[in-house]
Formats: sequence, structure tokens, C-alpha cells
Amino acid sequence: MKEFDTICAIATALGEGGIAIIRISGDKALDIASKIFKPKSNDDIKNMKSYTMKYGHIYDVETNELIDEVIISFMKGPKSFTAEDTIEINCHGGVVSTNKVLETVIKAGARLAEPGEFTKRAFLNGRINLIQSEAVNELIKAKTDSKRKLCLNQIGGNVTKIIDDIRE
Repeated sequence: MKEFDTICAIATALGEGGIAIIRISGDKALDIASKIFKPKSNDDIKNMKSYTMKYGHIYDVETNELIDEVIISFMKGPKSFTAEDTIEINCHGGVVSTNKVLETVIKAGARLAEPGEFTKRAFLNGRINLIQSEAVNELIKAKTDSKRKLCLNQIGGNVTKIIDDIRE
């Protein structure tokens, strides 16, 4: 079922930069990462503790070609944005490098996320409500500091609390 596939996407703006982040979310996130990531420490990343990072390299799942030098972080669900197991790959920025890492993640079994799908999953998994999910989108598009502050208040639940107080 599409709603429960393990998804991936570039989480940072695509372009020239020192670092880019590829996010993987779903019950197979750690398995997918273990197929393509070889830690420098030779530890089994399936034993990673939540909210830890590992340094190593990404390799093509089919050819074993070195793709990039990276740091991965792991967030165990439900204590992640999507409330699912999440891996973030911090790779070198740049269009070619970032897309190659993303392509490797997809080859290893993840599906490319649709726009807004990480936030949709956070909503569907009960991590945020509809008001908060809309505020995430508005925060991303915010052009002023006052809009940023307003969105953060909504994400933090202030609007929901006011509505709940009125209901009571």
C-alpha cells in the first residue's frame, strides 16, 4: 500500500552547497540504509541507537561503486517527524552528487516521496494535526519574519489550544 511504502527525498534545497540531506522514512529505512551504507567503524548500522550518527560511505547497491562520503543519522519512530523510522543522509551538496545518492537510495528499495508526503505522514500518524501540517507548508514558503513566527506558533499548537479552549 502506497501510504506505508518507505519513501525518500532530498530534504534540502537542490543546488551548489557544502551539504545536502536525503531523508528516508518508513519501516524499511534502516534496512535500505544498511544495503548502501558502510560505516567506517564496521559496526552493523541495524544496531544504531536512535538519535545517533555514523560516518562512512555510500556504495551503489548493484555495482558497489563508491558514491559519496557521508554521515547518517537515525531517528526511531515514533520519535521522529513522521512518527516512522527515519534515516537522514548528510552527503556532499551539489546537483550531481545529491541526485546520485538519492538514486542509490531508490535502487536499494525506497520510493521517491511526493511533495509534502513527509508532512502528510506526520499528520496520518498522529504526530501533528491538520492546522500544524498546513503551518509547516506556510513556514517553508514564509517571506517575512512575522510570518515565520506565526507559523511556528501554529506548529507549536497555540492555535489548536485556542480552538480546544473555545470548544470546552
